[in-house]
Amino acid sequence: STSPSPSRPPSATLRPLLKRTLKFWRKPGVPGWRKFPVSMPWHTVATSIAASNSVASARTDSPNDPDSDLDMSIAQPVLRAEKISKQVSSPEGTLAILADVDLSIQAGETVAIIGASGAGKSTLLALLAGLDEPTDGRIWLNGAELTALDEDGRAAIRAQHVGFVFQSFHLVPSLTAIENVMLPLELAGKSGAREAASEVLDRVGLMPRREHYPRQLSGGEQQRVAIARAFVTRPALLFADEPTGNLDSATGERIIELLFELNRAAQTTLVVVTHDNAIAQRWGRTIRIDAGKVAA
Repeated sequence: STSPSPSRPPSATLRPLLKRTLKFWRKPGVPGWRKFPVSMPWHTVATSIAASNSVASARTDSPNDPDSDLDMSIAQPVLRAEKISKQVSSPEGTLAILADVDLSIQAGETVAIIGASGAGKSTLLALLAGLDEPTDGRIWLNGAELTALDEDGRAAIRAQHVGFVFQSFHLVPSLTAIENVMLPLELAGKSGAREAASEVLDRVGLMPRREHYPRQLSGGEQQRVAIARAFVTRPALLFADEPTGNLDSATGERIIELLFELNRAAQTTLVVVTHDNAIAQRWGRTIRIDAGKVAA
């Protein structure tokens, strides 16, 4: 049978879920998501997100586009940065956070970005994921040039190709574990969201806790829900910013093993920021940032 269009309206059973979730996402300071006016109806927001996903698909899958991911050979990188710099204004003048950073990451790689506090690691991750714009330079993600897109375009690319795991989990507190995992699929208008969420929750060992709210879960369990939410869309890349930073060492070890297990199963490219050299050594490749530059 033919799958529903990605722009179909959300199912009636999940309309209350979407309404209260979109209300939460409109709060200032919630990272990683587009902001919408509070007055905008929830169904308009959801439809807008789904439509932007369709635009991204048309941009990246066009057979006539020489930069299309359909034209990418296996040897082409899934993520590439060319001479990217980031500067910000401060009371003391212009502050250079990153300077002339070049890097290339192949599909399926596991890459750790390490460096001292303030070296620019998290800034680099935000630029590579399209959450921020570089002052100079160019970035390509899965065949799409992020630096040639506006915020809506970058948001659409993120929705289609990228998963995130944050240090502080960023689960929606008013949703259960399974609803948190379903959410990206529902907002993208995908069918079978509950089944897909159940499958990935089972893989991270949390099906018995699927109806629990974040406040009822331990820190390690919340991070496993966050990982399940990141993987449920089968992203080409998963970015993790200090994913074990708020966990004890034993729980952190289990989270790292889980990331590697899911990487092996789905061949998702993993890019992690960490200050922990012991964790970084387990990744396939390490990129060290020193004073805003890639160290030799």
